[in-house]
Amino acid sequence: MSHDNALFARRREALAAEMVRRGGGTLLLPAADEKIRSNDSEYIFRQDSDFHYVTGLDEPQGCALLVARPGEPVRFVLFVRPRDKEKEIWNGFRTGVEGAKAVYGADEAFPVAEMDQRLPGLVDGCGTLYFRLAHDAEWDARLARTLRDLRARARAGARAPAVVVDAAALVHEQRLVKSPEELALLRRAAEITAEAHLAAMRDGLHGRREYQVQAEIEYAFRRRGGDGPGYGTIVASGANSCILHYRAGEAELRDGDVCLVDAGGEYRSYTADVTRTFPVSGSFSKEQRALYEVVLDAQKSCIEAVRPGATIDGLHDITVRRLTEGMIALGLLSGGVADRIADLSFRKYYMHRTSHWLGLDVHDVGDYYPEKKSRALVPGMVITVEPGLYVAADDATAPEGLRGVGVRIEDDLLVTAEGNEVLTAAVPKEVREVEAACTR
Repeated sequence: MSHDNALFARRREALAAEMVRRGGGTLLLPAADEKIRSNDSEYIFRQDSDFHYVTGLDEPQGCALLVARPGEPVRFVLFVRPRDKEKEIWNGFRTGVEGAKAVYGADEAFPVAEMDQRLPGLVDGCGTLYFRLAHDAEWDARLARTLRDLRARARAGARAPAVVVDAAALVHEQRLVKSPEELALLRRAAEITAEAHLAAMRDGLHGRREYQVQAEIEYAFRRRGGDGPGYGTIVASGANSCILHYRAGEAELRDGDVCLVDAGGEYRSYTADVTRTFPVSGSFSKEQRALYEVVLDAQKSCIEAVRPGATIDGLHDITVRRLTEGMIALGLLSGGVADRIADLSFRKYYMHRTSHWLGLDVHDVGDYYPEKKSRALVPGMVITVEPGLYVAADDATAPEGLRGVGVRIEDDLLVTAEGNEVLTAAVPKEVREVEAACTR
C-alpha cells in the first residue's frame, strides 16, 4: 500500500498549530504492540488508531513524538524497529530508521531499543505533555520512569512536564471531523459491507449455521480488498437476535425465525457498521413485520433529523418516542407514551443508545459532551443510527408472535451542510427489498 505522506503531514501540521495555540508542548503517541494469541502465535496486528492517524506507519512497537513550541520549527520524531535481514525473512519488511525519515517524513528517527534512553531528553522542558494516561500500563510505567529521571536531574537544569494532558484533547478532536480522504475510505468500506450483507441474506437459509453465514460475510470483506471485519461479526438467529453483543455461533437458522446480522467491513483501517434483520424463510410473519416496521419507521424519523446543529441526545429522544409509540401499538407496553418514557419502561425492549461516532474505530473517538452539553453535529462528522427492539423468548407479558424476535436496523451517516448522506444506503432495509434479497 502506497503511503500518502502529504496527507499525514497535513494532519501533523494541524495538530502542531493547535499545540502552539495552547502554548506549545509535546505529543507522545505509542504504537501498538503485537499481542500473543497462543504460545508463540500472535493475533493479527492492528495498529493503534491514533498512531496510524498521525503517522500512517503500520508496524508494531515504538512511538511518535510531535514537538511544537512557539517560534520554533516543529519536530516529528519516530522510534521504530530497525532493519534486520534475518527477522525480515521470517516476518516481512521493516521500515527501519532510514525509512522512517525517507518515507514517513520523520525529522529524526531512532531504534525502539533507544526509547528509554532518549525519551527524557525529548520531553525535557516541554511544559505540557499530551499523552493518554491509563490507556496502556507498560507505557504508563515508561512515562513514570521518564518523569522520575527528569525530576532527579532538576538541579542540573532538567525540567519535567508541568502538566500531562490527555492526548484525546488534540488527536480525538481532530479525528472527529472527517477529511475528504477519510470519507473516500469510509465509502469504500460501506460498499464492501453492502455486498457482505447481501451475501448474508442470500445464504441465510433454513438449516445453515450462524458460523456459515459469518463465513460468507467475512469472505466478501476480503474478496473486495477489505482488511476484514472491523469488529466481531454478529450473526444471531432466532432468540439469539435479542442478545445485543452475541457473536456468530453454531445455532441453526430455522424457517419462521429472523436472523440479525451486525457486521462492518474495514478498509485501510476505516470501518463501516451496519445491522440488518431478515427472515430466514424469505418472508416475515405478520407479527415480525409489524415489529420490523416500528423499528424502520423510528430509524427513518431519526435519519431525517440528522443535520448540522442536531445532537446525539436529540436523535436518541426522537428514536425513543417513536419506538415507545410502536411498543404501545404492538401491545408490548400500555398507557401513555410520555409516561412510559418518563418511567423508563421502554428500556425493557430498547436498552441501548441510538448513535455513536464512526471512523477508524467502530465506536470512534470524540467527546459526546463538551462543556457537559450534548455535542451539536457539524458537517464532516460520521455517525450511526441504529434503533432496535428485542423481545426475549421468555417474556410471558409479550404477544406470543413477538417472543424471541430481535430487530435492529443500522446505517452510517455523514453529516453534510444540507443535512446528511446515508453512506450505507445500498444495503436493503425496506420490507419488500429485504424479502427480495432473501429470494433464493
